[in-house]
Amino acid sequence: MSAFRYPESNVFYRKLGRSYPLVVRGEGAWLVDSEGRRYLDASGGAFVANLGHGVREIGEAMAEQAAQIAYVNGTAFTTEPVEALAAELSRLLPPPLDKLYFLCSGSEAVEAALKLARQHWVEVGRPSKHKIIALTPAYHGNTLLALSASAREHYKTCYREWLVDVHRIPAPYAYRCRCGGVPSEPCAVCDGSVLEVALDELGADQVAAFIAEPVGGSSTGHSVPRGDYFRRIREICDRREILFIADEVLVGAGRTGTWWAIEQFGVAPDIMVLGKGITGGYAPLSAVATSRRVIDPIAKGSGAMLHAQTFSHHPVLAAAGLAAVRHVERHGLVERCRRMGALLHARLEALRELPYVGDVRGRGLLAGVELVADKATRAPFPRRLRFAETLSDAALRAGLMTWTNVGQANGVDGDVCCLAPPFVISDSEIDDLTERFTVALNQAVERVRHG
Repeated sequence: MSAFRYPESNVFYRKLGRSYPLVVRGEGAWLVDSEGRRYLDASGGAFVANLGHGVREIGEAMAEQAAQIAYVNGTAFTTEPVEALAAELSRLLPPPLDKLYFLCSGSEAVEAALKLARQHWVEVGRPSKHKIIALTPAYHGNTLLALSASAREHYKTCYREWLVDVHRIPAPYAYRCRCGGVPSEPCAVCDGSVLEVALDELGADQVAAFIAEPVGGSSTGHSVPRGDYFRRIREICDRREILFIADEVLVGAGRTGTWWAIEQFGVAPDIMVLGKGITGGYAPLSAVATSRRVIDPIAKGSGAMLHAQTFSHHPVLAAAGLAAVRHVERHGLVERCRRMGALLHARLEALRELPYVGDVRGRGLLAGVELVADKATRAPFPRRLRFAETLSDAALRAGLMTWTNVGQANGVDGDVCCLAPPFVISDSEIDDLTERFTVALNQAVERVRHG
């Protein structure tokens, strides 16, 4: 074992063996560290900074609320910002979703959504419906039930014995599907009918919920399903009496060019999970949204949802969310995301000509660049080469913040780089992003070639 030295910090971060630049301020699409170095935030941090950095009005709204009342017990009281944010979001959510439960993180919200689905069936007198069906590849969070629903083997290795069994069906991942995502090609995976096969196998009377991201998250590098995919999913769930949970933590809040990614498929889920961009990163806030149909049996039965968090319905966090949502609407940022997203994807098309770029895909200001060892066969790099990590490091040196993920090709191998800049990014900054990414990719290729 080689010698290891901790960085000179009392904080331990996810990556234990490296030091981190000290960021001191943000300006629009840029981060600035203590040495004055600027980084173009091409991933919105972790797909969070939708509004851009340095929006003072959100911090001011939080400070004002904290001065009035910072915390109340969400099982005993409500507050003005919580009620106002729920009303604002219910107006934006696809009908009939109009009831919201506020939490802090996406993982917490996924956990609560899955529990809500289970409790719904228990309270309608159908306790046999307990199984969950999810996609692979997919990611839904790091708490144990959310991690069980995820399909990232490298995350689950340590915790396998603690996880519950979740049935998986293949994700509509066009680049790695035999049909290539072509609508005219019959494909049970890409048209969603593979869910029916799973329900026949498991027994629909045993299944509580199906969970999926409407547009692929980092696990598939933002693969976009065919237009008929979620219409078929919705029809199957209705006919077989399964609750459909849409995980919009990463892809919602305007990121794909509409308020919610599911809108573009013309259907509504039974339960929706929100997070990340609903405050633009100014506070940790997430939510579970659902309808009266789902919660009425609980309200008329036991009378209480069997889930609680100390900081649920937190007034300061809700104040941040309310200020962020109103800022997005006032400045037309969802429409801007759609417009700038078209420009981003047009610029990124040039990357297809670069070595090892197998595919470029996504929707709105959400893009995935899949990197492969052989473009003709789509063979991934071996994991031992750590190509994604090499690219991420090269991008940071080039002043570009990206998000990389691995394992999407076969559970172990596979490298993808994800891009999700703030909605306020300009035309020239998109050009800058593309140029810096090209520099970083060329540097990563040279490092991998020469060991």
